[in-house]
Amino acid sequence: MPIRNRIAEMQGEIAEWRQDFHRHPELLYEVHRTAGIVAQKLREFGCDEVVEGIGRTGVVATIKGRTDTSGRVIGLRADMDALPINEASGVAYASETPGMMHACGHDGHTAILLGAAKYLAETRNFDGTAVLIFQPAEEGGAGGLAMCEDGMLDRWNVQEVYGLHNAPGLPVGTFSMRKGATMASADQFDIVVRGKGGHAARPHLAIDPVVAAGHLIVALQSIASRNIDPVKEVVVSICTLRADSATHNVIPMSVQLRGTIRTLDPDVRDQVEPRVRAIVEHTCAAFGAVGELEYERGYPVLVNHDDNVDFAADAALAVSAEVDRNAPARLGGEDFAYLLERRPGAYISLGNGDSAPLHHPEYNFNDDAIPAGCSWFAEMVERRMPAA
Repeated sequence: MPIRNRIAEMQGEIAEWRQDFHRHPELLYEVHRTAGIVAQKLREFGCDEVVEGIGRTGVVATIKGRTDTSGRVIGLRADMDALPINEASGVAYASETPGMMHACGHDGHTAILLGAAKYLAETRNFDGTAVLIFQPAEEGGAGGLAMCEDGMLDRWNVQEVYGLHNAPGLPVGTFSMRKGATMASADQFDIVVRGKGGHAARPHLAIDPVVAAGHLIVALQSIASRNIDPVKEVVVSICTLRADSATHNVIPMSVQLRGTIRTLDPDVRDQVEPRVRAIVEHTCAAFGAVGELEYERGYPVLVNHDDNVDFAADAALAVSAEVDRNAPARLGGEDFAYLLERRPGAYISLGNGDSAPLHHPEYNFNDDAIPAGCSWFAEMVERRMPAA
């Protein structure tokens, strides 16, 4: 069996860590309990250095191999934060914090990297340095960017960086990945359409922001259908529409819209924003209304580096017989993209079996995926930095 025997022996212990994190979810940068336990365990494992407070609440540890003739340093990353969702999984270790749960499997990612850290600290069968990165605030807080801006990559001389995410629907312990654009940029916008309120029976005396907002929704879809090369991908989604009146006979003063824009091409991303601005301004003006736009650029496109994907796939094949090197791109966002903008590396998927989808109240990380995830991280270190 390609799973390392020592890691297989530790599965129960690692699962206990994971289930403890699951019971006690924390949001964004407020991962103080999780980060504290992570730092404590890393010190118990005998890591050479453990530093807290990187990117506010991130933890970074180093493990040196038996030798360091190569000077090579690779980073391995896991995210620690949960989501503001009420859990409905029914598991015995369900969240004990109302309104919060690990609905994306970051509890599993953290436990997997801790398990790999324990194994690597015990064996040290490599030539170089492994840097273990435990990151807060992936779920919308850009914790990866915060850690980069805190000098993490330069401070520890990280030369390349790798991470994984569990994937519901893929068989447990299998891997998938792709070269190039893998996950989308995640921009968001808020629009306020301001008109002139009035009685619904006398619409000619008002300026109806609802009508303007309706045409605006349709017009924004023309960005994908008429402004962007059809062979490229962009999604414009209006997710919220709310008027400042909720009665049947009042034309409101204003309407608010919220939405997101996803694309796998940085050039397309640059084309979309000015089109949104022009459409909001001129469509609203055509109806006598005024459109106000707040446009926020979120996570960038996550772009895997070709050579590093090949290496990650070869390492995965040493762990699992089922590795997909040509997985489809996804339009979800992921702030590991910030690390890949600064260093070569790869972000891959680990099968989570037949679970509820990510961000679902019934989702639960599959502890049977732990040995494969830990073994892949260990294989990456030992293969990328073979013992001298």
